[in-house]
Amino acid sequence: MSFVFAAPAEETAAGWYRDGQALISERRSMPGEIPEARNLILFVGDGLSFSTVAAARILEGQKRGESGETNLLYFETFPHTAFSKTYNTNRQSPDSAGTMTAMVTGVKTFAGALSVDQHARYGDCESAQGRELVTLLDIAALGGLATGVVTNTRITHATPAALFARSPHRRWESNAGMPQAAHEAGCRDIARQLVEYDIGGGIDVVLGGGRRAFMPLEASDPEYPAIRGLRTEGSNLIEEWQERHPDGQYVWNLEQFREAVSDLDGPLLGLFEPSHMQYEHDRANDEAGEPSLTEMTRESIALLSERSDEGFFLMVEGGRIDHAHHANNAYRALTETIEFSRAIEAAHEMTDPADTLIVVTADHGHAMVFAGYPARGNPITGLVRRPDVNGNPGELQLDNDGRPMTTLRYFDGPGYRGGDRPDYEDIDPTDPDFRQEATIGLRSATHSGEDVPVYATGPGAEVLHGVFEQNVIFHALLQAHPNLAPVAEQLADDDGLPAWQQVLGDPAEDADARSDD
Repeated sequence: MSFVFAAPAEETAAGWYRDGQALISERRSMPGEIPEARNLILFVGDGLSFSTVAAARILEGQKRGESGETNLLYFETFPHTAFSKTYNTNRQSPDSAGTMTAMVTGVKTFAGALSVDQHARYGDCESAQGRELVTLLDIAALGGLATGVVTNTRITHATPAALFARSPHRRWESNAGMPQAAHEAGCRDIARQLVEYDIGGGIDVVLGGGRRAFMPLEASDPEYPAIRGLRTEGSNLIEEWQERHPDGQYVWNLEQFREAVSDLDGPLLGLFEPSHMQYEHDRANDEAGEPSLTEMTRESIALLSERSDEGFFLMVEGGRIDHAHHANNAYRALTETIEFSRAIEAAHEMTDPADTLIVVTADHGHAMVFAGYPARGNPITGLVRRPDVNGNPGELQLDNDGRPMTTLRYFDGPGYRGGDRPDYEDIDPTDPDFRQEATIGLRSATHSGEDVPVYATGPGAEVLHGVFEQNVIFHALLQAHPNLAPVAEQLADDDGLPAWQQVLGDPAEDADARSDD
């Protein structure tokens, strides 16, 4: 048996799906029992490249007063590891929409696409009709699992949106962002798709930022009165969500969040910022207060654990790792990664390792360079100091022009200074606000195209090893839970691909009937 999964000979949605399905089925059929999972948790570190992991583990150790190199982030202790190939069907270096679609539908697609296949056209509503894909969230809800989506970005941003929305354009977050032709063709914006999502009665827990996409133009933000909503048709989607879920609760600040989770039987919607939530480094300065990624993860698991005898599916995104990298701000990227690791630790501690599959990965990497021969224990965000005779940080390492350099740098982005180098006698590169140097100038740093890591633990983690296409992750999660594969099979068309029209029509049987199959 080869266990090799290359791209299908003919790139169709069914081809991607069947090949990923076959690989995981083959691995699960090998000698040795693989137990079934009750709970599924997918952690996505947006922009979590290998260099990000290595630098963050050192910074975490150095913040404890250690040299840092021997430290491990919590998820690095998981027993199963792999490499995921991240390219989109039209790009070597991918975006988050296409990569997350691969992970939650089992089908690779183009950059900018949210859960539609690669034969739709970017920004063309009509071309996406009939190309919609069924997601892991849909299947989990139909399988009777409780469901949750948690992020510290806008909840309508690409990574979380791929779970509940189908769109040929990731930026159609509110109706104001859509062209008239898309409205006329029947497409709905991402925020509306979230509010109107009713599979399994709706998503049990939704936490993130992005209030503006749910509020009308005339409405002022409750935290920042000068900021108004984005919706031009006059609708207030927060109020619509509350009408749809009279037993649910909407919260927008930390105090409300903590009160809600202490006694809540219905669904929870938390939107803590008009746009993205605060970086972890800056969160303490938020006057209204907002929960950390760890707290959102912890409370989501507490709520979801009580909602269904079939278990739960939860996706948690550490999305601001990516944003800091785009800004060439390594300090915030690394502290976001450390917080992401804490959230994973909380999830692992709160669940039973015998029945909970936890998969940690990235949608794509970032071109942050970790280089320069610094001594052991050298500050990871600082200047390169080569080891002295005792192995301690000694003299600064200088470039050909006699100028010092930092250990962490970027290939491109706003850290480019027109060919000039910072004067490190006046500028401290360990300052949290420092932008690391970039070789090429761009307004925002680009993603990298290399493979990203996968870390897994729990029942079903055994199948995640080696190098595989990113859409294989979907199948590893799907086949780990006894309820989900039967649902996918019931929804399948003649090519074996779960059909969105089946979900819209009559997905028919209830969870009890499915679990008896």
